[in-house]
Amino acid sequence: MKLFTVGPVACPPEVLEEMKRQMFSHRSKEYKEVHRQTVERLQRFLETENQVFLFPSSGSGVMEATVRNCVERKMLCCISGAFGKRYAQVGESNGKEVERLETMLGKPTTPELLDEKLSSSPDVEAVAITYNETSVGLLNPLPELAKVVKKHGKLLFVDAVSAMGGVELKVDEWGIDVCFTSSQKCFGIPPGLAVASVSEDALKQSERAKDKGWYFDFKLYEKYQKEQSSTHMTPPVPQILALNKELGVIETEGGKQKRFELYSKRIRKIKEGVEGLGLSLFPQKGYESPTVTCVNAPKEISGLEVYERMRERGFELAKGYGELKERTFRIGNMGYIPLEYVDEMLQALADLVK
Repeated sequence: MKLFTVGPVACPPEVLEEMKRQMFSHRSKEYKEVHRQTVERLQRFLETENQVFLFPSSGSGVMEATVRNCVERKMLCCISGAFGKRYAQVGESNGKEVERLETMLGKPTTPELLDEKLSSSPDVEAVAITYNETSVGLLNPLPELAKVVKKHGKLLFVDAVSAMGGVELKVDEWGIDVCFTSSQKCFGIPPGLAVASVSEDALKQSERAKDKGWYFDFKLYEKYQKEQSSTHMTPPVPQILALNKELGVIETEGGKQKRFELYSKRIRKIKEGVEGLGLSLFPQKGYESPTVTCVNAPKEISGLEVYERMRERGFELAKGYGELKERTFRIGNMGYIPLEYVDEMLQALADLVK
C-alpha cells in the first residue's frame, strides 16, 4: 500500500534503519549527545534561538501545554477548520475563556479579520493559529497574521503540525512564542514525538502559571534540558534517533530549501494531475496547502467511495474530514513519497474517475 495519507505517513528507509538500534538509557552520555544534537538541528531548521523541547506525545499534547503554561484566563483561537476548533476545545477543557475567530470552511484567516478581532478583544493573552489546516488543505498567511498578533502585544501559539518540515517557518523573525509539530507528518517519523520551540516570554509566563501540571511543565523541560540534555521523563528514544537522522539527511542533501523544493515539486504534480482530471480543490484559490491537497469529489461518487476504491488499487489516500467526509477526499504530500509514486497514484485516480 503506497501512502498518501495525512499522518502517520510513510517513513524514509534511513529512518526505519536508524530505529533498529538497540536501546540505551535516556540518562546516558550517548542519549545526551543525541538529544543535544537534535535540539541544535531543530533550532537551525526553525531559525530560532529559543529553546526547542522534545515531548513524548503527539502535537495535541503541546497544544494543551501552551494553554496550561501560558494562558491565565483568556485566549483567542483562529478557526479555519477542525484543528482550529480542537485548539478552542482544549482551551475550554482546561478552564480558560476562549474567544473564536472563525471563517467559512475553505477560507483563510486574514490579517484584517484578526486585527479587527483583537481590537475588540484587548483582554486576550494569547492567539492560537493553525498554520496549515489539515482538515481542509488550507495554508493560512502566517507571516502577516504574526505581525498583527505582535502589534497587539499578544503571545503567539502556532500549530504547525502539518506544516513544519514542508513549508518555511522563521520562528524568531515572525515572533512565534510556541511553534510545534508531530513527528508523524512532514519529517516522516513514526508517531510518538512532538517538538516545540518556546520563547523566553512563554517561559516567563510558565514560571508564573498556577496548576499547570507536571508532565507538560515548560520550566521542567527547560531545567532538564539545560542541566542534563534530557527530559524529566522517559523520552521516545527511537523517534528522537530517527528525527536526528532525518535532520542530518536534510542538511547533507542541500538544506531545508532543497526539501521545500521537493514538496513544491510533488504538490505541483498532484495539483496539476487532479485538475487535469476535471476535479477542483476545496480551499480558496491562493491558499492551498503544500502538504495536503483537499479535493472536491466527482459528482458521480462520494469522497468516501474514492478513498475505498483507491485502496483497492493499492493507494492509501485520506478521507474527507468531519462534515466534508462525503464531499471531499484528501491526498497527503508528507513523508516518503518518491515522484514515481505520485505518477502511479494519479494514473489510478484517472482510471477511477473515467
